[in-house]
Amino acid sequence: MGRRALITGVSGQDGSYLAELLLDKGYEVHGLVRRLSSENHGRLAGVRDRITLHSGDLLDQCSLVAAMRSCEPDEIYNLAAMSYVAASWGQPVLTAQFTGIGVVQMLEAMREACPQARFYQASSSEMFGKVVETPQSESTPFYPRSPYGAAKAFGHHSTINYRESYGLFACSGILFNHESPRRGTEFVTRKISHGVAAIKLGLAEELTLGNLDARRDWGYAPDYVEAMWLMLQQDAPDDFVVGTGVAHSVRDVVEIAFDEVELDAAAYVRQDPRLIRPAEVDTLIADASKARRLLDWEPKTDFEGLIRLMVRADLELLGAGDRATLAPLAAADRA
Repeated sequence: MGRRALITGVSGQDGSYLAELLLDKGYEVHGLVRRLSSENHGRLAGVRDRITLHSGDLLDQCSLVAAMRSCEPDEIYNLAAMSYVAASWGQPVLTAQFTGIGVVQMLEAMREACPQARFYQASSSEMFGKVVETPQSESTPFYPRSPYGAAKAFGHHSTINYRESYGLFACSGILFNHESPRRGTEFVTRKISHGVAAIKLGLAEELTLGNLDARRDWGYAPDYVEAMWLMLQQDAPDDFVVGTGVAHSVRDVVEIAFDEVELDAAAYVRQDPRLIRPAEVDTLIADASKARRLLDWEPKTDFEGLIRLMVRADLELLGAGDRATLAPLAAADRA
């Protein structure tokens, strides 16, 4: 029998790509999902019948222990969190609970139910926040600038603490921004690709954005989930920064996206100061030399290729749908 993996956040962008990767490698894949009145697993459409789902909640340790005892995983990937940075100011306590305390709940459940498993924690470049050095490596001090970043830093240090205190095989991947057509439309890259596609198809008239000068190190999500898997294949647990090492601005995303549909961005983009964060993170750039050296990992998709493939995917998505139904959705994306 192949190895078994348990993925929290399996229905999200990273979880769905990771599930596909592990299935291709012969794993038996289990996912932890919160019980809802109806299933919302659209990203898993292609593999849903090959994954076993367990009901659970990061804040209910009994459900975590039950899921782990049921599937007896060899590897655990904790990808679940309140993942939208901008919303963390409106829900700081809930963000701290799920994104911070939830990590401790997972580690405690693992320690009780399957201490021999290998654990991956999804840390974030947002922990670096107001950066004290550029580029950022595993040794760069954290200076989070959002409730989300602060909660991720707590989860990151908790993972290290459980590794050093209890001898668990627990790793953290400090992943920089990674995008795809499966990204939620609340995230700026997908908001842009979706909005540009809607404008091209006549479903929208403008695209409203906040800070166009914020710079991020953007990569392609399927490349990054491979790095997650590689971390758990090492002889000893460790933490790794994962990114491309190249930063681009939101303005760069906009220009490439509009170029893909042969439109002039200046005619359609409007800035709204209300969309600017209370405390902005200006520039994040990864020093992923350790991952390149020890994991033999390299990003395969460049920035321009990523943005263009996202626009093409949204053109196909919106073009294939009922335009009367999709028009109000496109308008909502501009809000």
